[in-house]
Amino acid sequence: MTSDRDPRPHRQAAWGFYAQKKTAVAPVIKLSLVRMLFVVLLVTSIRDASAHPQCLDFEPPFKPQFHLEFCRDYEKFGCCDQDTDNSIAERYWNIMDYYDMQGHELCGEFVKNILCQECSPYAAHLYDAEDPYTPVRNLPGLCFNYCSEFHVKCQSVVRHLTNDKRLQESCQKDRSKFCNLVNLPDQDYCYPNVLQSSMLNLNLGKVAKDPKGCLQLCLTEVANGLRNPVLMVHSGDGTHRMFVAEQLGFVWVYLRDGSRLEEPFLDITQEVLTTPWLGDERGFLGMAFHPRYRSNGRFFIYYSIMIKNQLEKVRISEMRVSANDMNKADPSSERVILEIDEPAANHNGGQLLFGQDGYMYIFTGDGGKAGDPFGLFGNSQNKSALLGKVLRIDVDGGSSDGKPYRIPADNPFVADPSARAEVYAYGVRNTWRCSVDRGDPVTRRGRGRIFCGDVGQNRYEEVDIIVKGGNYGWRAKEGFECFDAKLCHNSSLGDIPPIFAYGHHVGKSVTGGYVYRGCESPNLNGLYIFGDFMTGRLMALEEDKMGAWSEKSVCMGNTKTCSFPGLINHHHKFIISFAEDEVGELYFMATSYPTTLSPFGTIYKFMDPSRRAPPGKCKQKSFPVKVKGKTVPFVTRELTVLASNEKPTRSPLKKVRFTTKVPVTSKPRLTTPRMTSPKAEATPTPQRGAANRQSAGGKAAANKQPPRTKPTVLPQRVKIKKEKKAQKKNSVPGRGSSALTQAGNFSVKKQKSQTYSANTGNKTATVKGSAKRTQSKEKRDKKKVKE
Repeated sequence: MTSDRDPRPHRQAAWGFYAQKKTAVAPVIKLSLVRMLFVVLLVTSIRDASAHPQCLDFEPPFKPQFHLEFCRDYEKFGCCDQDTDNSIAERYWNIMDYYDMQGHELCGEFVKNILCQECSPYAAHLYDAEDPYTPVRNLPGLCFNYCSEFHVKCQSVVRHLTNDKRLQESCQKDRSKFCNLVNLPDQDYCYPNVLQSSMLNLNLGKVAKDPKGCLQLCLTEVANGLRNPVLMVHSGDGTHRMFVAEQLGFVWVYLRDGSRLEEPFLDITQEVLTTPWLGDERGFLGMAFHPRYRSNGRFFIYYSIMIKNQLEKVRISEMRVSANDMNKADPSSERVILEIDEPAANHNGGQLLFGQDGYMYIFTGDGGKAGDPFGLFGNSQNKSALLGKVLRIDVDGGSSDGKPYRIPADNPFVADPSARAEVYAYGVRNTWRCSVDRGDPVTRRGRGRIFCGDVGQNRYEEVDIIVKGGNYGWRAKEGFECFDAKLCHNSSLGDIPPIFAYGHHVGKSVTGGYVYRGCESPNLNGLYIFGDFMTGRLMALEEDKMGAWSEKSVCMGNTKTCSFPGLINHHHKFIISFAEDEVGELYFMATSYPTTLSPFGTIYKFMDPSRRAPPGKCKQKSFPVKVKGKTVPFVTRELTVLASNEKPTRSPLKKVRFTTKVPVTSKPRLTTPRMTSPKAEATPTPQRGAANRQSAGGKAAANKQPPRTKPTVLPQRVKIKKEKKAQKKNSVPGRGSSALTQAGNFSVKKQKSQTYSANTGNKTATVKGSAKRTQSKEKRDKKKVKE
């Protein structure tokens, strides 16, 4: 079911195993020297397995694109880009502004080191945040001795680093309790031990390996529920759509957000020859978009057909996209380019691709059966046959003899009357999945090379690099060994050996892959990643400076390595095909039951858990996609690594606050890399610069509270103002009510005013005197405030 070969045990499980062994041997004799050596090696492998670089955003660390000015210890590899580094520096100065020069000398380095642990490649471990279910610590994990020194010298800094009352109270009352709270159970990860651990820093940033040297990669699920997905290609038009073909003859459109269009892009199930037999090789096999598809809407397909229920063929046709819907092919636009007779049901080839030269390459099988028994030398060595070949044609024009394509002038056998002019290379058995190398993103080395996986007969599977005029040996040779002894010893064979071959004890049906040239996983750049259909084994080839290729085994990372959100470390057994998207990221398709009707096909994307690209580097703009029909949202089916963890790594702390939340000051707050954060409670802080003002007794003036003054209350004056304001408002015509109502109100007020004057007499003079006393009181209060 999976290709998770030789996973390393978890630390606790391994220690339990060691404890059981020790208990069983103790009653008998002491451990022998051999067993002691075994234990040492086991512990070493366990420590290697626990290394798990991870940032606070639950992603792998990276190499910053630009120089870090503040946290310079992590500018080669860590979890901070330039923006985060600047934010940490700003917060550092916000804190240190409370202290004088002596405080800077005493505590500056401590504060800097603590804040910069967010940039550490092991930040998730330091903050105890290995998964999204675990609360982030307030402070990074500090080793006890380092914490004690920090507490003795800089105890007052803690209130500026965290709002957690539990930490603040323990810091004031009990140094030992405080340092135990801040410490980590695993002493390898607490600061500064994490810097001194050779085990953690030896291969930091490189692809993780198990004890046998197998490269540990992880996967994400991209699509599921497909019936034998034989290919996935992009249209190269900037929309970042992916077109997935099922062996039955359906082609589906997947949008960049992972959703699938409800209606297929293409449906030729009535034309395609398929059966429900297990492992049947016939069906819809190939598809390629024209390099100028965005402007001309042309694409090409390769599929099996049956003529009059007797003759089997493979057909290569041209089609066009619908003029009314960019997500629909025009079913009436098919134009047959080429048809080739197939003498047997197997070895149908099926790859179509466009090279860097703009020509279309067609990869055919040798015709089927066993040992290529057709003719004197077989189809593959016969250059007058189109089977067992790599063909190259120009689809941008027709020929004078009526063919809907032209022969490129530099095809190798154009001048050979005994050969077909379409032949570009020969001597292949059944190439299943070929690809064009995009070349190194910087040097362009390898650009345009064509890699193919060629399925073997009885003993070997091979990987070839296709060159013009090349003879790849079949049926004279299989892999590096002779298959037909008579042909093999022919001095005129001149075959090109494969760059890699493996025996059938490893796998029995190679599936060709791609050279990784994407952006998101820099460590994989230059690796040719492929697999085996029958065993489900993933493999990789690496090229040295001399052009020689060596194998790098690929296996699924263990639970510790793949503990990132959304990652899985298993896949279906039968690897059908590989693919790359518009930006070069790598995928593969697999199923648990390889028939045309079983809906178990799943598409996976590779991910390196050891290192990612810097944030923002891989962002790509895409052209809009006009969707006319309904879409089907993507729903994952595979169990992710984190979803399978029933318990979080630790119990939550009470009143957890993030370390990047700044106490309430006049300075702006900085945000933490964590995705969500609770609101921080405000903590009283001294005034800015107060630490520079010292009292005679040695106490900072910042500890003094400003004098409390009573607020100036002028009730009578306010009342008079309100009355005047109301009178002025009522005197404005047309505001709020009708003129009649206003006139009525005015007369009532006038009557009240006359009555008030007659009855009160001296009351007006009394009010005026009261107002004057209130004004003089106000002046006295203002004078007190100034003093």
